[in-house]
Amino acid sequence: MSLIFVLGGTRSGKSIFAENLAAEAASEKVLYVATAMNAGNDAELDRRVREHRERRSAEWGTLELGCGELGSVLEEGNNWDVVLLDSLTMWAAARMSWEEQDRTVDKLEDFVSKAASGCGGFILVSDEVGLGVVPESAEGREFRDLLGLLNQRAASVASEVYLCVAGIPMRLK
Repeated sequence: MSLIFVLGGTRSGKSIFAENLAAEAASEKVLYVATAMNAGNDAELDRRVREHRERRSAEWGTLELGCGELGSVLEEGNNWDVVLLDSLTMWAAARMSWEEQDRTVDKLEDFVSKAASGCGGFILVSDEVGLGVVPESAEGREFRDLLGLLNQRAASVASEVYLCVAGIPMRLK
């Protein structure tokens, strides 16, 4: 399988599509890597996390990475047929506040090159942010630009790339 990259906007169906890909490829040997972090003060994010948990198989493993190092995903991933990381967007947002943009891009490049050449399958989910409104704040534009760079790096090494729009996945690569 190698690396599959799934992009889409908010509520585009990208996570469900990625979960279905993982289930088809591995039945039960799936490691779900969760990157959403919540300090308990965002009820809407709590609801989204709960929906994701309830939707996936109870047989799947879970690694709560937050903004942690992606190397731990590679290490843990050796024990699973497929690793599904959802999402690159949340990982980048969490790292942005305390790490230089260039270092974040370097870390992702290292991760995706190793994931793409590994023996197991990796599915990486991210938001497509280049099609929307230009953010009003400098920080918002910086994040959009960072995620755009990360998405380009992931797509360049992925064996398959999908864009989900209105629940419809379209194969780009």
